Amino acid sequence: MSGALKDAAIRVERPAKTLRELALDKVREAIVNGYFRPGDRLVERDLCAQLGVSRTVVREVLRHLESEGLVANLPNKGPIVALLDIEEAKQIYEIRGALEGMAARLCAERGSPEIVAALEESLTAIRNSYRDHDMAAVLANTSAFYHTLFTRVDRHVAWGVVNLLTVRINHLRSMTIKTERRGIEGPLQMSKIIDAIRRGDGEGAQRAAMDHVAAASAIAEAVLSAQKSAE
Repeated sequence: MSGALKDAAIRVERPAKTLRELALDKVREAIVNGYFRPGDRLVERDLCAQLGVSRTVVREVLRHLESEGLVANLPNKGPIVALLDIEEAKQIYEIRGALEGMAARLCAERGSPEIVAALEESLTAIRNSYRDHDMAAVLANTSAFYHTLFTRVDRHVAWGVVNLLTVRINHLRSMTIKTERRGIEGPLQMSKIIDAIRRGDGEGAQRAAMDHVAAASAIAEAVLSAQKSAE
């Protein structure tokens, strides 16, 4: 056996994710899914015990989540789950509406049956996830829907912008998808986007996408206003 083959035989493969990355995913998911709610204190000692990692890892995770806007570090109180701001939420939905409307229009103009099939596959998965009350799967399949919408028309820069906002978008989405009838109305609105794309109706697809975002924005504003009144 050659030296190179011997080296390959005993080489330790690097895990797909580091311990820090795994811990970051867990805490981010816990915030997005509502296990940790806005305003909750994030005590380092408790997180170390819950995650089974060192305080150094926890501190790195909290710093990263602060940079994403999910965690706030308050004087004399320490890290908490960031409170969602209504005005900030409005701006996020404005950006979503503009970009998703553009992507939907371009998909319609592309006239690709493959795009329609991929969107329908994601929408079916979303409906099944609602049926199974699996909110994490709803979020994942919704992200897949929009990934198709942007990347199948080569709008990777726009998708990159959306990805920068994905954590905050999913934080808001995790609230809106749990509201009454959202499991029916949300997929119905998304099906209108697909129908317009199938018809090659660019203007209709853009309008349907923006209407869907506007509906989510109104729900988020109502939820956040109710939370603020309850404080």
